[in-house]
Amino acid sequence: MKLLLHACCGPCSLEPVRILQQAGHDITIFYANSNIAPGEEYAHRLLTLKTWTQGVNLPVIEGSYQPALWAEKVGCFGLAHNNPFQREQRCRACYKLRLEETALYAAQNGFEGIATTLSVSPYQYTSIIQEELQKAAGIADVTPLFEDFRPYYEEATRRSRALGMYRQNYCGCSYSYQEAEYERAERKAARAAERAAYEAAHAEERAAEEAARLARRTEREAYAQKQARKHAVLKALREQAKKTSSSDL
Repeated sequence: MKLLLHACCGPCSLEPVRILQQAGHDITIFYANSNIAPGEEYAHRLLTLKTWTQGVNLPVIEGSYQPALWAEKVGCFGLAHNNPFQREQRCRACYKLRLEETALYAAQNGFEGIATTLSVSPYQYTSIIQEELQKAAGIADVTPLFEDFRPYYEEATRRSRALGMYRQNYCGCSYSYQEAEYERAERKAARAAERAAYEAAHAEERAAEEAARLARRTEREAYAQKQARKHAVLKALREQAKKTSSSDL
């Protein structure tokens, strides 16, 4: 199949490309990611992707970068620190926008089907990705080719690190960045609280051990002093006995 593969970044493309090529598909990568912010991050991810694809002789087409359109269609959902449903809805709208762009480009440029690398990440909503891929393909009258690539996430991670690829630490949009920072801070605070609780729980135990060590040391010192006094008395008695014996002579 002449396949247009929507790609979110270089690291996430490694395993999907390998698997789809092994299946015999003719792949062109489509970088359509108006969600990525700021612009420097968008360019960094694109450069990482292109650097790799040049080495494996794989064509890359850049879609339109329209952060204002993304803000209009997706940004309305806003931050979702403690609202999983809100985050799910925001991600659905984001998938929809990017996959519809992919499907439209495919239909207009002679591609038979579309696929996406989004399903590599275990942090994405895989079933929603599948739904939106199929919907977008249906609208554009191209074939949807969905595969759950999550089982290959660890291998993709290993390969991307071995290749020295830039690996981002948030999904892409400004909201995901803020939420990732918030969650990292929460995990850090939780670890600190856990350490503090551990230290507090063991402080009494350590104090008891120290008191026991001090008691043993005090006991040893007292015994040593007692023995020293005993030896001194015995020495004095021996000396006195010697003097008495000498005077009797």
